[in-house]
Amino acid sequence: MTNQNRKKGFLSFHKENFYSLCNEVGKRDASLQSVLDTHGYPPMWTRSNTFATLIHIILEQQVSLASAKAAFNKLKQKIGRITPEKLLQLSDEEMRACYFSRQKTIYARHLAETLLTGKIKLKDCINHHDDHIRSLLKQVKGVGDWTIDVYLLFALQRTDIFPIGDLAMINALKEIKKLDRAIGKENLLEIADNWRPYRSVATMILWHHYLSVRNSKV
Repeated sequence: MTNQNRKKGFLSFHKENFYSLCNEVGKRDASLQSVLDTHGYPPMWTRSNTFATLIHIILEQQVSLASAKAAFNKLKQKIGRITPEKLLQLSDEEMRACYFSRQKTIYARHLAETLLTGKIKLKDCINHHDDHIRSLLKQVKGVGDWTIDVYLLFALQRTDIFPIGDLAMINALKEIKKLDRAIGKENLLEIADNWRPYRSVATMILWHHYLSVRNSKV
């Protein structure tokens, strides 16, 4: 699969190559190697390429992971398997009971409608370039770069995603490199350029540092 993806212009990480990619990133950046030396390899966090995963990511926008997980679990309790058809059957009141805000209810319904019309087919995304997927998903209300970055990284396991809008990752980067907290986005992107085409792996190492030093779990 990796060789086929290379021909298409993108790479994926998987359980057979993940540790070797961590080692490669560590060779390029002493700060990331220090995280590996101190905390070991990060978990290879992944999610299924499904509607439910995108709903979960939408719920994670601008809230704690725990709050998003509570809402996601509440939705599962309500409808069982999370599908576009089942979600669209819920009333506004039922969505609120599942801890969906008004905005996220709108986003979730528009995503469900978009998938049902066939404008976006998630199963086909595995064969598309990152930029094409980004342009497709941006047709959905409430789906921006951070949501798409997380989807590409977790669900499609693309190797070169750098979610600049993720505060935990950015804070971890500032910590391990002792950067000024006011450092600009362009400077952070310049640092990350050294990790191409494995910025996703570097991101996971940064998340690993963030969670490890805070004794937190995802």
